[in-house]
Amino acid sequence: MTDLPETMFAVIQTGDGYSGKATGPAIEDAADWLEAAEIAVPTPGDGEVLIRVSMASVNPSDLHFIKGEYGQPRVKGAPAGFEGCGEVVAAGKGAEGMMGQRVAFYATRSGAWADYALTAAQACIPLRPHIGDEDGAAQIVNPMTAMAMVDIAKSGGEAFVISAATSQLGKLMISLGRDLGLKPIALVRRAEAAPALMELGAEEVMDITSETFAMQFTEASRKLKPRVFLDAVSDQISEKVFTLMPNKARWITYGKLGAEEPRLTQMGQFIFMGKRIEGFWLTDWMMSTPPQDQMRAVQEVQSRFADGRWRTDVSTYLPLRDVVSGLADAVKKTDGKVMITT
Repeated sequence: MTDLPETMFAVIQTGDGYSGKATGPAIEDAADWLEAAEIAVPTPGDGEVLIRVSMASVNPSDLHFIKGEYGQPRVKGAPAGFEGCGEVVAAGKGAEGMMGQRVAFYATRSGAWADYALTAAQACIPLRPHIGDEDGAAQIVNPMTAMAMVDIAKSGGEAFVISAATSQLGKLMISLGRDLGLKPIALVRRAEAAPALMELGAEEVMDITSETFAMQFTEASRKLKPRVFLDAVSDQISEKVFTLMPNKARWITYGKLGAEEPRLTQMGQFIFMGKRIEGFWLTDWMMSTPPQDQMRAVQEVQSRFADGRWRTDVSTYLPLRDVVSGLADAVKKTDGKVMITT
């Protein structure tokens, strides 16, 4: 690692393993789980690359993770952050060809909320020169999830349901669904969000806080017959939506934005209506999907960002050295993604 510093600034985790709790991604004070530190710059092993981070994104999965509520255990003292972009500045055996490349990456060894991140070479995507850091730092988790899940939605007919539809991922899935000739039904918590989502391609936009929501959704379900529910919230309202969907419906949960634990109220639907509940984890999809299919998805994602069909809405640019003090306030803004700058 010629010309690289021996140490780096990083936002590290203070917890270890799992917390045993399920309180959702909201945080009041990042210092409860994170601290700033000067640590050694990691060295890449075989098949790994070291990336000088230019920008990192904040996803709900990051917040679940630092709180010990994600499907992977925390490592005390390790940098946080799953996703970002930057330049490959060192490479282990078998990954030398990536030296000097600008890449989007998913951190598999040492997290993205640091001056340098360490990850497997196969967790990197070379970026086209004209794709900005904002889109590069959010190139994997949301876009690839959108591609995979809308592909699942196609198998259930022309209509599908999306919760948390104003999120970055929700917007990507709505526009992709429209382009594929599908009819997304968007669930939101603010009625004023409807015009923007309709413009993106939503067939229906429904406010789940409305007193008439159940009646509205029942009517839409009868008319459009959605059989796939892509759900990031996973609370009791999600369960109600699922019960109002037609036979053979699939409730696919990929997140836990809601702190409430849902209770199943219509067990007979699993027997007599052939319904089922499933989970989706992008890591599993990437491990099980043939490389050629992944490459097609990657190329489609970059094409959409390059020509403007997709873009990353940013709510806040948060300097890396201000993450511990500023993250809690930054993630309270719901109109875009928090980007961490180095």
